[in-house]
Amino acid sequence: MVGDGLEGHKGGAPYDRVIATCGVHTVPSDWISQTRAGGEILVTVCGWMNASELVRLAVAEDGTASGPVLGGHVSFMLARPHTPPALGMLPDLDAGETTPTEIGGDELDDWTARFVAQFAAPRAQRFALPRNGRDEHVVIDVEAGAWAAVFEDSGRWMVRQGGPARLWDSITDQLTRWHDAGRPHAERLRLRVGPSGQHLTWK
Repeated sequence: MVGDGLEGHKGGAPYDRVIATCGVHTVPSDWISQTRAGGEILVTVCGWMNASELVRLAVAEDGTASGPVLGGHVSFMLARPHTPPALGMLPDLDAGETTPTEIGGDELDDWTARFVAQFAAPRAQRFALPRNGRDEHVVIDVEAGAWAAVFEDSGRWMVRQGGPARLWDSITDQLTRWHDAGRPHAERLRLRVGPSGQHLTWK
């Protein structure tokens, strides 16, 4: 068949198995609706902070899908409509109040931590930017206009945030829960996909 793979193929549904050979930012609802209850979807879920994992989802009677993260740092090229927007002109990263943060920017150097954090700020991108004689860790949601810049100052991690959402607060809350659970490896993570979005949990 020739067509948009993100829309699946209704003519052959329902399917017992769907295997995706591209990465997706969000699992398409058409794949779930075209898979029979009890069927499985094998897909690489990729965030815009550049961490991805292979996930095996089982479809339920209620039209949701859930299952384990398989681990292994599996990566596929993102489907073109799921690629992040261009960064464009950066906001004024010196604006906003500077406050201490318990989670440092270097936390996102770890692949699994980054994968976990992405579900707290799913539209955010992340990069390092040399500024003011130091490296600042920046996360930015281009479409929402929200951003955070995290940096070390006199041995302590600090953050400045701007826009309609406090990205670093959301990421900190998510990573703190993950830390409190013992920083579980990817193989202990589970993903649930439904009308309310994608939700990552762990044992």
